[in-house]
Amino acid sequence: MKNLKELKKSILADGIIDEQEVKQLREILYADGKIDKEEADFLFDLNDSVSGKANHKSWKTLFVDAITSYLLEDENSPGEIDKDELKWLLSKIQGDGKIDDLEKALIKNLKLKLNELPKSLIDLQK
Repeated sequence: MKNLKELKKSILADGIIDEQEVKQLREILYADGKIDKEEADFLFDLNDSVSGKANHKSWKTLFVDAITSYLLEDENSPGEIDKDELKWLLSKIQGDGKIDDLEKALIKNLKLKLNELPKSLIDLQK
């Protein structure tokens, strides 16, 4: 099985994420049952590289579900986005200077899962 670095290289070879690559990503990312910071960083980096391309629709689902899991299913602040997570999330969303459809979908999903969305995330939706 490929590691994340090898998989990223093969994905970026053609510049899009196809269905098979999403399956490989899901297998590797969820091998231990959870998404950690390194994996979440990897997903944002990968998304920045393929944003706006003709990626398979399952990429959006994987991205949104995995980042939501990283933020809301952690040991430090389960079910909420703490200050450090919010700072990290804002830097990732705003890091490339644009908010793409997947990042908007992520914010929408977080809004559905949380009782209250931090104001700085609400402001990104405007």
